[in-house]
Amino acid sequence: MSSDAPTIKLLLIGPSNSGKTALLLRYVDDIFDTDTATATIGVDFKVKRVSVKGKPHRLLLFDTAGQERFRTLTSSYYRNAQGVILVYDVSNRESFLSMDHWFGEAETYASPGVIKCLVGSKIDRTGSRAVRREEGEALAKKYGATFYESSSKTRENIREPFITTVDRIVETPHLMDPALMGKRDGTVALGHSRNEPEVVETGCAC
Repeated sequence: MSSDAPTIKLLLIGPSNSGKTALLLRYVDDIFDTDTATATIGVDFKVKRVSVKGKPHRLLLFDTAGQERFRTLTSSYYRNAQGVILVYDVSNRESFLSMDHWFGEAETYASPGVIKCLVGSKIDRTGSRAVRREEGEALAKKYGATFYESSSKTRENIREPFITTVDRIVETPHLMDPALMGKRDGTVALGHSRNEPEVVETGCAC
């Protein structure tokens, strides 16, 4: 992929142990490892190449830590983000109840008009569901976000939150303005490292 391909920056946010890292690893590397269930320290970073309507784009994905002690570190990563994927655990009621806080944080730190997607993770835990799908849908509607329930374990609805979010970003002209894409931002420049893994997403064209 050409180095001048448009860049899209997405953040995954939500409480600790909500399933953000598992969702990201399944999407980018198609990996599900129970050993990765430990909390992310600070921010993890992935790169994925995608094609939207036949045009290549470079997707930068930031997996932010959910622990409050890292909030001063991760708040700077909202800069120039065009999309935010908010993740909660459907088997953990407290995880869901914290989402108003996370939507508020996104609205405080992210650029105006940032595209939001709410994801209820771990739906494979059918016997321990604590949040009804209808509740997730209502919360997403409240904040103007799209909504999915997913399972990193079974692969159900793993690609859809990312594809939908990317498509909405590309269809929003002011979010694709180079001045808002942070090409001079050091956090985004990390993605130009030749050591970063890149994977082609072949099914993102709509």
